[in-house]
Amino acid sequence: MPPRIPGPLGLRSLNLCLRPAATTTSPAASSLLPLTQKAHLSRKEKVRRMKQDPKGWAAAQARKSKNVARQDELRTELAEKWGSPVHGIPTPFVESFDSGGQAAMSSPPLDEFGNPIKEAYPLPTSPHIRNFLLDSAEVESAIKLSAKISTPKIKEDDPISPEDRTRMLEEHAKQHEKAMAALNRIVDLNNGGAKDRKHANIRRCIETFGRHNTDNTLERPEPPLARGVERQPKPIRAGPDTGSSEVQIAILTAKIRAVASMLENPANKKDKNNKRSLRSLCHRRQRLLRYMEKKERGSGRWQHMIETLGLTPATWKEQISI
Repeated sequence: MPPRIPGPLGLRSLNLCLRPAATTTSPAASSLLPLTQKAHLSRKEKVRRMKQDPKGWAAAQARKSKNVARQDELRTELAEKWGSPVHGIPTPFVESFDSGGQAAMSSPPLDEFGNPIKEAYPLPTSPHIRNFLLDSAEVESAIKLSAKISTPKIKEDDPISPEDRTRMLEEHAKQHEKAMAALNRIVDLNNGGAKDRKHANIRRCIETFGRHNTDNTLERPEPPLARGVERQPKPIRAGPDTGSSEVQIAILTAKIRAVASMLENPANKKDKNNKRSLRSLCHRRQRLLRYMEKKERGSGRWQHMIETLGLTPATWKEQISI
């Protein structure tokens, strides 16, 4: 027990106690402790520093505002590079999926008055691809064969006057021209539907990303090998490459763009079935991209696919929620 000192008789109410103070640290001891800088200053501290050194305070605020602006710029750049988990960053090749590679120029968005917001730019085209799984060479050969077969066979000893012979040939030329125009309208991909454009885009993806073409056109198609490992020769392909990862990813990207464009229409906001299909397609592409990143990262195939399709880390990293 601490000693108690009795006071005078006139001061009975005064009772001195030598017990130490209840505070954890005395003022003298707290002044000897190291100062800790706080992340956020109080209003009182800000006013004190402002009055104490106004020039230094203004310079600090200028540095802070500059740093905040730079952080906003970096955050915006990172968001742009991250892209969308569905579209990534649209490229001209991906935009050409809308027409099946037939439109030579892009379709810029319009404002409320019908004026284009952006300027149109050229798109990669595939004019040799026709409808019904045909190409231009097949159509031209069929037209030549039909012209040869349908030409009237007139012998020299036939009792036909030269005027009648000329009239028959002119009539055949007119009929052949009409048939050729009708055939061109039939096989024109612009007159086809969504299913025809899907088949055309699949053929374009096989031509663009198939390893039967990229192995001969890309500078370094295969990923680098580990030290001391020799590259083994591969068997010759029997036909076009349709099952490699980059081809399947490109085909899924074409399907995803078609479904997403349809769901962007406000009239289809309650289409739960296609929304589920879009989610399934995005997850399938994500699995293929993760597999290809593990196997082909650093190769010309990976770089060519990422740049052509505009795929960003948002399409295969982290969770995709739609």
